[in-house]
Amino acid sequence: MTTVPVPCPPNLAPENRKAWTEACRLRQHIWGRAVFLRGIVEFSNHCRQNCLYCGLRRDNTSLVRYRMTPEAVFAGATRIKQLGFGTIVLQAGEDPEFPAETVAALVRRIKAELGLAVTLSLGEWDTRAYTLWREAGADRYLLKLETADAALYARLRPGKKLEERLAALGSLAALDYETGSGLITGLPGETEAALRRGLDLLASLQPDMVSLSPFTPHPATPLGNQPTDSPEANLRALALARIAMPTAHIPVTSALGLHGDTVRLAALEVADVLMPSLTPSEVRGAYAIYPGKNTDSQDPEQRAAAFAPLLLAAGFTLPPGPGGAWRKT
Repeated sequence: MTTVPVPCPPNLAPENRKAWTEACRLRQHIWGRAVFLRGIVEFSNHCRQNCLYCGLRRDNTSLVRYRMTPEAVFAGATRIKQLGFGTIVLQAGEDPEFPAETVAALVRRIKAELGLAVTLSLGEWDTRAYTLWREAGADRYLLKLETADAALYARLRPGKKLEERLAALGSLAALDYETGSGLITGLPGETEAALRRGLDLLASLQPDMVSLSPFTPHPATPLGNQPTDSPEANLRALALARIAMPTAHIPVTSALGLHGDTVRLAALEVADVLMPSLTPSEVRGAYAIYPGKNTDSQDPEQRAAAFAPLLLAAGFTLPPGPGGAWRKT
């Protein structure tokens, strides 16, 4: 395998450059120059939770809510297949009005008629729902910790406990999902030590995917006046995650992508996944977890087409297929 020399991001502090170089080496050793594309359909922005950092929180009455029909979701999946993606990510808030049985029927149809790998990112449910979806054919599940500080977790997610989240991840792993988790970097109140503990905890879970999103405040949340995590801090965290979990898939999140293609391409030197939102244009702007998400006016075909030349020009490859977990390759 050819090793491509990679410069450090220009704003990365000198003390972080050794870690960056090692993370780049590990990324190339495990995944080469491959970038795996997954298309996301965000089918509902209703959520029963009231997380202090999220624009979809229950108490955000300024948000125009939507819920796609199963037929519209399947149409979105068909479009993702036509665009050449091997994986669809079905994402939503925790919406009790979109029943587990309806999700299972969608997964079953997508697997039978389109043959896509299916990742679910639907929040915290009971083991019955996870089992139902797995039996329907779901391949992967993404359930982020957000923080590994139990006190901060309880404060930011009212009525919820970190131990419950960990138990849910255990259930997913027991069902043999390819399981993903992750953190929000730069959360108000989180210390450097807490971030390190979070990465250590994630590593102990041996996830197949790790997602690290930079905190981006939403004005309609209680944390709306807090500072945004810098792209440099998030890049550093991505490098540390690659070192701690060399074989994990690591996406460049849409929150980091808000800082532009230069940052996105730099991140891909240690990360290996892009997950563009291919939610229908009529509703995609309302999936407003944070300001700036899903605000471009391009249709799904235009968004998907824009990635390939950008990545190929930067020396990356775009392997076909679902791009499964390292342990299953």
